[in-house]
Amino acid sequence: MKKVIGLTLTSALTVSLIAGCSSGATPNATSGDASKKNEKLKFSMSMATSGSRLAEKSTDVNNEKWVKKLEELTNTDIDMRMIPLKDFDQKMSLMFASNDLPDVVQNVGGATTKGMSGSVESGVFMPLDDLLKEYAPNLMKLVPKDAWQETSLNGKMYGIPMWMSTPSRRALYIRTDLLEKTGLSAPKTVDEFLNVMRALKKQGVANPYQMRENFKYADTLLGAYDVLPAQFEIQGDQVVPKFFDSENMMKALQTFKTMFDEGLIPKDFASISQTDYAKNIEAGKAGMWSANAKDLGSYRDKYKSAIPDAKIEIVASPRGPENYGGHLLYSSVNTSFYINNKVPKDKAIQIIKFFEWMTTPEAERYFSFGIEGETYTMENGKVNFKQPTTPDAVDDDIFRGIFWLVHDGAYNKAKEELTENGREMIKALDTVVSKEGLGSVRFVPALQSTAKFPDVAPQADDVGPKLIIDHMIKMIYGKEPISDWPKVIEEYKNKGGNEILKEATERYKQGTGVIVSKNIN
Repeated sequence: MKKVIGLTLTSALTVSLIAGCSSGATPNATSGDASKKNEKLKFSMSMATSGSRLAEKSTDVNNEKWVKKLEELTNTDIDMRMIPLKDFDQKMSLMFASNDLPDVVQNVGGATTKGMSGSVESGVFMPLDDLLKEYAPNLMKLVPKDAWQETSLNGKMYGIPMWMSTPSRRALYIRTDLLEKTGLSAPKTVDEFLNVMRALKKQGVANPYQMRENFKYADTLLGAYDVLPAQFEIQGDQVVPKFFDSENMMKALQTFKTMFDEGLIPKDFASISQTDYAKNIEAGKAGMWSANAKDLGSYRDKYKSAIPDAKIEIVASPRGPENYGGHLLYSSVNTSFYINNKVPKDKAIQIIKFFEWMTTPEAERYFSFGIEGETYTMENGKVNFKQPTTPDAVDDDIFRGIFWLVHDGAYNKAKEELTENGREMIKALDTVVSKEGLGSVRFVPALQSTAKFPDVAPQADDVGPKLIIDHMIKMIYGKEPISDWPKVIEEYKNKGGNEILKEATERYKQGTGVIVSKNIN
């Protein structure tokens, strides 16, 4: 019956860190006649604050030290316009409505996501194919095929992406100090997963498995049965949501209900916010949880003061009846950048070179470590950099990093390799996380029918339709029988799902804006 076919991911190369002299490659270094070589590139750009507290509280980031240094390194004068991440889509819509667009616009996601408000389709931004091929050869080599596809429309490249070299990023975390007290090994199957939770409960752990609202980060179990509600797959000659697999969906729901009935997950799991989710984990109330694998060092650091004896590891996700396991595979695009079609060609060329500079060793060294003699030193040809620990220093380090606009966003290899936690995180990604994960049929641009029927459309890449989530919660709480799941599927179809399925299947058969990735096992 299963599964999704054809993995279309191309691995991105990692830019190596060279600790020697600067490459000196600035946007204007090789362009124009001699009189223009030292002329500053002036352009405006809107971008998200990306959760940086310093970016959000700054009255004008253009006067911040790290922006000034970036301009010095690239011989540019940039008018940065910051958009708070929490208001991003709304602020973007207002910006497009006002028609007051900067020279460059950053979007969270690809060319046709909600934040772009149909601007690429309506011709607001220029196609970049020829400019990228001539003036950004490194970007053309480094960016995966899928990422270019997500920032393209009708076969033309419009966006320059910050790409992800690996689509598998989430992981199952476990408090191994608590696991050791149970005498059990890390769970490899769903049954072992349940037994470990039961043993942790006997040890006094409040939430053997930490959950939160909307089944976000609940991939550990949903992935074992391969029924992630926001994902699509191919059944026969039709594209359908994975929750159409009634047999495995009901098994997953029954397992969740067992966890709920036995107190292995919080009784209020359906209303736990992101903030409370993090607080419960950091307070030591959780035995296992799901999170981005690159946060391993962050979790360990936070536990140092609260629970000094805590040991935190990333382990393989439990496997289900079809030997699948892991979390959703991500999009290949983190953010992307678009050049206003009103920008003159010669200026667009310099902007392209500015983004190409982001792939150089000089850029990697600056965004990773800062300024030599101030935030790092060189010893015997190697970088000596100490990770910041005070809140202000951490905020400063994060702030500098958000301006590394185009690179492999999976993790910062140059920085992570300097610490034990970083090296262990890379090892976990390479040996555990990269060997698991659930693929899907994705559509770029999004299916038009999903806008017509929001209650039956996925709420996000990792959150299923509201109608589906509501029924899942009711069944786990015992307010509806799990055996009624086939009726839920019929309700989904009747409330707009049939139109979504029809469009999805037609798009898939036509091969129009479709990205298909398979499960990793």
